[in-house]
Amino acid sequence: MDTPRVLDLLEAGDWKAAHEVVQKESSTLAAWLHGIVHTLEGDLDNARYWYEKARREFPGPGAVKEEIAAARASAAADAPARHPKG
Repeated sequence: MDTPRVLDLLEAGDWKAAHEVVQKESSTLAAWLHGIVHTLEGDLDNARYWYEKARREFPGPGAVKEEIAAARASAAADAPARHPKG
């Protein structure tokens, strides 16, 4: 999954494009992002379902920006370190 792209789409409010990516994935991170997608969409019951799949507490629609930032930080922490070639 191109996590940075999905997060950029979510930050831009393009939940439809983000949904196209996350719905094909099965990781816990994808479930979390899927929950954010449905929160942005306004489908809060579906968002709660995906948060449960991600084993995260659903914070509600008022926390979308914070959730995107937290997901970005989590993805960055889990990303393998990239070392410059030299």
